[in-house]
Amino acid sequence: MMSIVAIVGRPNVGKSTFFNRLIQRREAITDAVSGVTRDRHYGKSDWNGKEFSLIDTGGYVKGSDDVFEDEIDKQVVLAIEEADAIIFMVDVESGLTGMDEEVATLLRKSKKPFFLAVNKVDSATRENDAVEFYSLGVEKYYTLSSINGSGTGELLDDLVKALPEKEEEEESELPRFAVVGRPNAGKSSFINTLIGEERYIVTDIAGTTRDSIDTRYNRFGFEFNLVDTAGIRRKAKVKEDLEFYSVMRSVRAIEHCDVMILILDATRGFDGQVQNIFWLAQRNNKGVVILVNKWDLVEKETNTVKEFEKHIRQECEPFTDVPIVFISVLNKQRIFKAIETAVEVYKNRSKRIKTSKLNDVLLPIIQATPPPQYKGKYVKIKFITQLPMPYPTFAFFANLPQYVKDPYKRFLENKLRENFDFTGVPVKIYLRKK
Repeated sequence: MMSIVAIVGRPNVGKSTFFNRLIQRREAITDAVSGVTRDRHYGKSDWNGKEFSLIDTGGYVKGSDDVFEDEIDKQVVLAIEEADAIIFMVDVESGLTGMDEEVATLLRKSKKPFFLAVNKVDSATRENDAVEFYSLGVEKYYTLSSINGSGTGELLDDLVKALPEKEEEEESELPRFAVVGRPNAGKSSFINTLIGEERYIVTDIAGTTRDSIDTRYNRFGFEFNLVDTAGIRRKAKVKEDLEFYSVMRSVRAIEHCDVMILILDATRGFDGQVQNIFWLAQRNNKGVVILVNKWDLVEKETNTVKEFEKHIRQECEPFTDVPIVFISVLNKQRIFKAIETAVEVYKNRSKRIKTSKLNDVLLPIIQATPPPQYKGKYVKIKFITQLPMPYPTFAFFANLPQYVKDPYKRFLENKLRENFDFTGVPVKIYLRKK
């Protein structure tokens, strides 16, 4: 199972900038305003060949207008519980603060490895200033600059050494469908309706279920494992952020499923937290089905479905070839259609296209619309084959593969989808030298 690394610390120490650098994409918001990271951010990173999930926990100032109190304490506690290792980030500019000491106290009580990263160290003077952080009771700290990346390598070298070795998963012939979404979106109710028994506790309180649970489903000719990732139950000693905790559960479930069934509450829409979960599945190359639950509660006009669906697809761009099913678990509307769609997506993800058929269909299209010339040179794609991967992955062999840019890769992906139906599944394309 892939390890989880959480980045924790008070506001304005550069967590989001560091997160963006590690996942090599600008996804988290970086801003000098306290509490700007309201939604948690999730991504995948790797170092020295070791992959891990990365979570930017955000930070809030105590006494803010946020409805939750003691945000920093709570987020660090949650990170400690779920993460395999923690990057504790502080800021040499503002120096050691009482909030840093509070976070350090919580970390010292845990048995989880944590790494103290002193950020914004970009000069010899600041290197000397960082010495004061030894008072946090650490044997070693790492000085770095999240903006230019200096010092990051040493931290990551030691971090990946502390991560647990990847355990070999028991191979199951049955597909795994992970049911994910925000707390109280209807995940457990959906599974109860499918299996026809009240196996899961269902209440109107967000976060009733604590752990991911597998259920074998075998009805109407379908057989697969359903994984429920509903939130948590409350603990007396922890004021928990249910959104944060449930998505951390979802991270693990998504990484080890074949198809993610993403349930969203129609009254809340396809908001930032749901989008985070969606993109996590996309980056992990999982099949995706979007279920819009509680559709019976939405006031409808002539084009309500089309407009709602249009909005979701705009937020999903460029991965818009995703099935969207409008359901009502309470009224048992289109539940079977949802599962039928998930099975189709699984088949699409497992689909193998013969090399001869790929070339017969796509080469004429490529010859009619070849890649744009680059610096006066013409690219010729001569051969196509599907690679032996658990999700659709294709190699296009060309004389000058380095000159094929992203827009043309998207063109190739669209032609694959048009001709071979990969609805609900990310498609990977590689250009190789012929």
